Amino acid sequence: MVLRRSRSVLLACTAFMVLGMGTASLAQTAKQDSSTDVASQKDDAATTLKKIVVKGDKPSKDVLADTPLASETTAKTIDDKQINSIEDLGRSTEVGVGFNRTDGSTNIRGLDDDRVLTTIDGIQIPFLLDGARDADGGTNSFDFNTLSTVDIVRGADSSRGGSGMLGGAVVLRTLEPGDLIKPGATWGGVFKLDYDGDDRSIGASAAVAKRIENTAVLFQGGYRKGHETENNGDVGGYSTTRTEPNPADYDQKNMLFKIRQYTDSGSTFGLTAEHFAKDIDTDLKTLESVRGNFRPGNYDGSNDTKRDRVSLDYKFEATDDDALFDSANAVFYWQHLLRENGSSGYRYTSVIGDYWRRNEIEDRGFGFSGDVSKSFDTGSLHHKVTAGLAVSFDKTHQYSAGEDSCDVRFTYSCNFLHTNQSDMPDVDGKRVGSFVDDKITLGSSAFSLTPGIRFDWYDYSPQSTDAYTRSANYSSMPAGQSDSRFSPKLRAAFQPQDDVEIYAQWAMAFRAPNVTELYENYGVPGGYVSYGNPDLKPETSNGIEIGTNLGDKDFGGHIGVFYNRYKNFIDSVNYADPTGTYPLGITEYFNRASVRIYGIEANIHKTFDNGIHINGAFAYSNGKDTETGEFISSDVPAKAAFGIGYATETWGTDLAFITATSEPKRSGDKLSTPGYGIVDLTAWAAPEQVKGMTLRAGVYNVFDKTYYNATNTNGTLTQPYSYYSEPGRTFKVSLTQTF
Repeated sequence: MVLRRSRSVLLACTAFMVLGMGTASLAQTAKQDSSTDVASQKDDAATTLKKIVVKGDKPSKDVLADTPLASETTAKTIDDKQINSIEDLGRSTEVGVGFNRTDGSTNIRGLDDDRVLTTIDGIQIPFLLDGARDADGGTNSFDFNTLSTVDIVRGADSSRGGSGMLGGAVVLRTLEPGDLIKPGATWGGVFKLDYDGDDRSIGASAAVAKRIENTAVLFQGGYRKGHETENNGDVGGYSTTRTEPNPADYDQKNMLFKIRQYTDSGSTFGLTAEHFAKDIDTDLKTLESVRGNFRPGNYDGSNDTKRDRVSLDYKFEATDDDALFDSANAVFYWQHLLRENGSSGYRYTSVIGDYWRRNEIEDRGFGFSGDVSKSFDTGSLHHKVTAGLAVSFDKTHQYSAGEDSCDVRFTYSCNFLHTNQSDMPDVDGKRVGSFVDDKITLGSSAFSLTPGIRFDWYDYSPQSTDAYTRSANYSSMPAGQSDSRFSPKLRAAFQPQDDVEIYAQWAMAFRAPNVTELYENYGVPGGYVSYGNPDLKPETSNGIEIGTNLGDKDFGGHIGVFYNRYKNFIDSVNYADPTGTYPLGITEYFNRASVRIYGIEANIHKTFDNGIHINGAFAYSNGKDTETGEFISSDVPAKAAFGIGYATETWGTDLAFITATSEPKRSGDKLSTPGYGIVDLTAWAAPEQVKGMTLRAGVYNVFDKTYYNATNTNGTLTQPYSYYSEPGRTFKVSLTQTF
């Protein structure tokens, strides 16, 4: 529990940071920058406009991704490699990144769920864990066509990211007007139309930006319509023998709006509104049978994700050396994330009659996130100090609605049917985090040290609701939880020249238990139960990494080795109830005493003068419970990708070979995936006759190989193995037109 004096310190820090950022803004507004380049431009109507060149027009890298442990994927690469999902990103571009389609979580360095942080424009997208009813995920609630960059930050380092950054972070930045408006122009845009054979989907998106004097606006919208993700199964029909995927249809919509007000003092003020929605309807043929409870055509599933946010943005970049800060960023935001799943049908044998369920979990919150930086000298030492503050308030709500013909609440035949209730209380969450680090360069040497520390405090307060107190397993309200953590780090770097950096970093990290792990209470006497554990301790990590970044965009690479130890690693266990109250067993969350993960990551690329380019990447991690010797369930096999291509100014082609090792034998029903090797072939053309147009096409898994992705086979398997296989040979085609 946090002491009273800690809360006082937090309030004082909050006041100091807000006051400091406000002072910077006022100070710079009062100064007119004589060095700002003001040029006359003529628009289409021959109106003379003032063009103000401001650094904030194209935002600098997110503070979370300002580390040698990060790699960047730009919008151009997203288009060139036809990336429509996190799975596409991890296929050959970021081989150490995976995505679990079952629970909707990203995997980095063998960790997933909310052990990987996801942010968009500095705002965290929470991972929602439903626990009992499978409405999990939500961190993939964005469209890649809205993005300007994706940074993958690897490693357990909470010093800037806070709770949850144990495996790493996915740092997303959406398009800014400056990404579309070319130098010397007052407007710009992009239109894209594409087909993706993985799910036979067709997508269209368009973005346009316009600048009038020192004001710019941007609007982006997209729509995609598709079906189930293909696999290499070839057995149709129903029930447990089916290996083809269940038929599905989905609709995905997104909208992004931004307005930016630039000033000649280095400040940029903005408003952003964003909406994302994806609705999936599935014919659950694997759960139907001719003589079963659900008959063919009478059992359907739904799976929906929605996210909305509105934010006020502020960015400052100093235009002279006398500024209080060199840079500052701030965002005030409101965000709502909803995950729903459900099913509906007609029962023929057990509790005969109509049946439907609609399960939901949502997070609704608002908050502030900001950072400032300043460079200065003390004697022979050069300092770059960066400090930040994050404050958030949110409410998590879970509920199951439904109707069926079960008119007796808790008999054995109805023990799986309880609904119209919440499996945990609503939980009010409060979080405060602040950090400071200082990159210290020793005189004119190439050596630097960056010490840093972050303080985080969180508080969960369960709220009683009628939906929770009427649940079948309710006994009393659980206690709240409040705790705090310091997360220090120290990074040493040696940079003998601009394109060579050798670094070593020690860092600590932590993850607060999520509300489902603490408060879930799903079950019924006479059946089974899944319990949260209000006494869970936060996970902590202590790790080191040594690596190097070499070269530039024409020739370079990266190699890094890491070792992390985790204490109080949160997991779940199933055991028999000694009292007999729950004859089908008890599942409960607990803390593993010690887990370790080590591994290596490497990549290299080279572009030759004759237009040929080659690249390669490799990622390996190994995670075990050090006391039991068990592999952690999210651990994945080693993976590598090798590519060769040729490009001119008007066309190019690439050939990629992607391979993964076999997965160690696991206990239970989990598929231990075999190793594989697949080949992708892509090509593009930018005809000179149509300025701004690019055509792209690709054949993926050229040889129609049956293979398995370990991140999608993590759990109990009920179908034949080929049901869980990845898509066979598929095609992608896209047309992009920029203006």
